[in-house]
This record gives sequence, structure tokens and C-alpha cells, in this order.
Amino acid sequence: MVIFSKLIGKKVIGANAYMLGEVTGADVDTEKWQVTHLHVSLADEATRELGFRKPFLGSVIVCLPINLILATGDVISLNKSIKELKNVVEPKEHR
Repeated sequence: MVIFSKLIGKKVIGANAYMLGEVTGADVDTEKWQVTHLHVSLADEATRELGFRKPFLGSVIVCLPINLILATGDVISLNKSIKELKNVVEPKEHR
């Protein structure tokens, strides 16, 4: 089991070792008490690769379904490459 507070600030890496961003929060299903999505603040290059416009201040935050997580350790590794993520991620907010 992983304590969620330890995930905040962890780097998120795609399947091809592409730096996606870092964890800023999560969505929780309160009926099942399960995390369903991670909120990831995108790195500038990932923002461009995924086709989002970088805000003047802050960053784009996307929701990643937890089924994309391959492993959690010093970093969070995903099972999809940046190109595969284009069809999966959706922006949550600008911050």
C-alpha cells in the first residue's frame, strides 16, 4: 500500500522515459475509498507534445487514470508513451 501524501511532488515518467510532470493531487471515489485519477502538472515540453497551450503563468494540470501506472518508486512510471497519452489525458485546470 502507498500513502497518498508520499506521491505529491513525485515525477511522472512515460513508457519511453519521457518526463511528463509531477503529481499535484488526485480524484478519489469516496464510495469505494479508491484513488481513480492522479493530477499531474505537466512539464513545458509535455504540454507542447500533448497539444495544450501553456498558460502565461503556471502549468496545465491533467488527470491520469490510475490504470496507466506501471510502477511507483522514486518516480511514477506509466505504461504509455507520450504519443499514446494524447488520446487519454484531459486537462483539469490551469494553475
